[in-house]
Amino acid sequence: MVQRELKGKIIALKEKFPILTLTGARQTGKTTLLKSIYSEVPYVSLEDIDNREFALNDPRGFLSNYPNGAVIDEIQNVPTIFSYLQTVVDSKDIHFAISGSQNFQLIEKITQSLAGRTASLKLLPFSYNELVVSGKFKFDRYEELVYNGGYPRIYDKNIAPIDFYSNYISTYIERDVRQIKNIENLNAFSNFMKLCAGRTGQLLNIQSLATDAGISPNTAKSWLSVLEASYVLYLFQPHYKNFNKRIVKSPKLYFYDTGLACNLLNLENSKQLETHYLKGGLFENFVINEFLKKRFNAGKKSNLYFWQSKTKKEIDILTEQADKLIPFEVKSSKTRNESFFENLQYWKKLNKLEDNNLLNVIYGGDENIKTSKGNYISWRNIFDLEV
Repeated sequence: MVQRELKGKIIALKEKFPILTLTGARQTGKTTLLKSIYSEVPYVSLEDIDNREFALNDPRGFLSNYPNGAVIDEIQNVPTIFSYLQTVVDSKDIHFAISGSQNFQLIEKITQSLAGRTASLKLLPFSYNELVVSGKFKFDRYEELVYNGGYPRIYDKNIAPIDFYSNYISTYIERDVRQIKNIENLNAFSNFMKLCAGRTGQLLNIQSLATDAGISPNTAKSWLSVLEASYVLYLFQPHYKNFNKRIVKSPKLYFYDTGLACNLLNLENSKQLETHYLKGGLFENFVINEFLKKRFNAGKKSNLYFWQSKTKKEIDILTEQADKLIPFEVKSSKTRNESFFENLQYWKKLNKLEDNNLLNVIYGGDENIKTSKGNYISWRNIFDLEV
C-alpha cells in the first residue's frame, strides 16, 4: 500500500470533530485510506442496494446499528440521512467518517445539516511524491507520469493506463452522470468530455465549446458542473485583485488527473505525448495538480491562481501566501532558456519587486539552478516548494 500524505491529517482531525467528510473522484483510494485508519469500527457502503434501501426507509434504524460510529461510504446516495446523522452526533459522544464521490450533493447537505460538525477533506489520485516515497515506482521522464496519471489501481494492479481509463470513463458516464444529471445523450456528453480535454490549459470559452459540441451554452455550463461535481475537471481562477481592468477574468480548464485527459485525447503511450500539441498544457496541468495535492493533503484549501493581461502577458501559477504572491512559470522543455523569465520579469516590474529569488521557472529538466534572473526548478523537486 502506498502511504497517503493525507493520513496524518485525518488521524489528527478525527479526534476533534464528530464527523469527518472525505470527498474525491471514484477510485482515488478513499475507501482504502479510511479502512486503514478506522479499522476499529464497521465499514458500510451505500452503493450496496440493501444498505441503501435500509438507510432510505429506516434511517434511525440504520444508524442504530453503529453505536460506536462507522465509516459510511458513498453517502450521497442517501441524502436524507444527513439530518439523522446530525441528531445522532449531537446526542452522543460518537464519531463517523463519511465519504463520497459527488461533491455538489455532499457540500449542499453538509452546509444544511452538518455545518460546524464536520472536518472536510479531499483526496486526489496519487501525487508524484507519494509514488516516489513508496520506493516502488521510478519515472525516467515526466511524460510517463503525465500519461499514467495517479489513479491507485494503475499502480496497485499494474494496469495499462489505456485499459484503466477506457473502462473508468465508460463506467463513470454510464453510472455517475445519470445520477447527477438526467443526461439522455451519453454519446454527446462523451464527445463533450473529449472537447474539454482538447482545451486543457486554455481559457474557457463557453460559446466556442458549446458550438463545437453542438449544444447550447446553458447545456455546456450544466455539463461542466457535472464534471466538476465528480472531480473530473476544475476551473482554475485568475487573480485580478489590485489590478486594473486590462486583466483576463475568464478561468482556465484543467483535469484533476492528466492520465484521464491523455486518454480522452486518444494518446496510447507516453511517447506520443512528446510531440503532442497539448504537451505544454498537460505538463502545466500536472504541475498545478501537484501543488493542489500538496495543499489538499495538508488539509488546506487551494491558494492557486493564474494571471494574464489583455496583451497576453501571463503567469502560469500564482500562490497566495499571507501578504505576498509567488509567481511560477511552467515550461515543458527539458532545456533551460533565459526567455522563460520574460513574463516573470514583467510581473516583477509591475509589482515593483526587487528580489529575483522569488521568480521561479518549473521546467522539464532534472536540475535545480539559480541564476541572476530567477530559479530553474526541476519537475522532480516541486514537492519541496512552499505552496
